Amino acid sequence: MKKFGLVIVACMVLSGFAAVRSVHADEIKVGGVSPQAGSLDAVTQADKAKEPETPKVTGSGSIGFYNQYIFRGYEIGKSGLVIEPSLTESYKGFTATFWGNVDSNERNTTSAVFGNEGRKGWDETDFSLSYTYTISKLSLTGGYTYYALKYAEETEELWLTLALDVLTKPTLSVYQDIQSYKGTYFNLAFAHSFTLPKDITLDLGASFGYEIGESNYWKTYQTATGDYTGSKYRGFHDGMVKAGLTIPVTKAFTIQPLVQYWFPLSSNANKTFGTDPATGLKIAYNPNGYVPDNLIYGVGFTYSF
Repeated sequence: MKKFGLVIVACMVLSGFAAVRSVHADEIKVGGVSPQAGSLDAVTQADKAKEPETPKVTGSGSIGFYNQYIFRGYEIGKSGLVIEPSLTESYKGFTATFWGNVDSNERNTTSAVFGNEGRKGWDETDFSLSYTYTISKLSLTGGYTYYALKYAEETEELWLTLALDVLTKPTLSVYQDIQSYKGTYFNLAFAHSFTLPKDITLDLGASFGYEIGESNYWKTYQTATGDYTGSKYRGFHDGMVKAGLTIPVTKAFTIQPLVQYWFPLSSNANKTFGTDPATGLKIAYNPNGYVPDNLIYGVGFTYSF
């Protein structure tokens, strides 16, 4: 529980800083010649200025290079280089996202079971569809994600996110697995950015998760039976604190170096019972794997359009 306290402290620290932001309003220009009051041209140009802008498709493409791939505290990529490309497009509140992971040396909590230990290649592809509705400072997003995996069974999730546009940007997300690993995962996150010279921002964040296993898949390991026959796993699961920079190279292109520290939030989250002689992997109390301490670092490149 000491590590769970780290997250609370981190959130309090973030809340203690004041935001330093500059807001630029878009100017509406009514042509090269100023229309005279009362003229037909003035009325026409004024009507055009009042017309709502045509919605545009916006999006971004990015690629990141990191030392490890962590998903909700689980070690998916354990050593070597991981490359993570993504593409996002949005229109009128709807968003479609593609995300992938390429691992140069697959070593994770389940890869030995699936025969992937030590291999390299594209091992995960995620497709997400979502819709965001905004009311003043509150954003409500509902979505669906399909996980195409090579190191585990493919699965699907429905999710809901509530985000408040105030200091520390508190965001609560709820994910419901509806296929292979039926269960509910809650995540509470905080983030804040500080403006530095030359429009560079220092980006800080923290989050913690709570897992509730629902299907029999989530039964925990029991030494008495030597198998996963115990109660279904639930409890405070993973914590994360991070720091990074957003460095604008052009108006559309940015570079984002970052560092993340992941840690278990409870003793059950990282509880293990020795090593499985058949796979060489640690036997975790949680059938989906354990949450160790991990330091992640790397850099991402993003182009927005």
